Amino acid sequence: MFGWAGRILHVDLTREKVFEEDTSKYSGEFIGGRGVNIRLLYELVGPGVEALSSENVLILGTGPLTGTSAPSSSRTEVTSKSPLTGLLGQSNFGGFFGAELKFAGYDCLVIHGRSSKPTYLYIEDGRVEFRDASNIWGRDTFETMNAVREEVGDPEAKVVCIGPAGENLVKYASLIHDMGDGAGRTGMGCVMGSKSLKAVAVRGPVPSMRTFSELRASTPGPTSL
Repeated sequence: MFGWAGRILHVDLTREKVFEEDTSKYSGEFIGGRGVNIRLLYELVGPGVEALSSENVLILGTGPLTGTSAPSSSRTEVTSKSPLTGLLGQSNFGGFFGAELKFAGYDCLVIHGRSSKPTYLYIEDGRVEFRDASNIWGRDTFETMNAVREEVGDPEAKVVCIGPAGENLVKYASLIHDMGDGAGRTGMGCVMGSKSLKAVAVRGPVPSMRTFSELRASTPGPTSL
């Protein structure tokens, strides 16, 4: 189906393992990144799982228009069980992270488990690395993003991260991307901190951008969007 990369990336921080599944399992029935994220959360997290448990998952998802030049399509949806309410937690942020995740080959990133030490993920064109984040643990988000880009050797890498609030499990902590985009609702930064995950950096080959009129012209019908 046009608009989807076709793969969902699952990352197990506890075992440092990754696996993939087809987006088509969900994209034909659920609308956009938010719908797919919620379905994944429903399937993966039972009602008795605590928000800060290693059994909770943190999902970063994109929609079928992400990575195109369609207006307002640059959002990344963040979904988990909320440490504030114990119920569905949702937030989203703008910027280029979602598009870069799509260019790297993935519609969603699902983070499982808990690392035994501070860690960040580097996803590059279908390849996933688990990297030590001990040297950036305790830094603010701006310092973290600069340090991660320097370490991966790519100033254009897109980074989402937490600061000291997320590390210390402040229940309303945010995820921050670039210099002004953040997922500030429902404590998603707290969930990321509970997994000892400092940041996620992503890079992929950039395809040619398509206008919204080109996208519509190449799509057989509205049900495929």
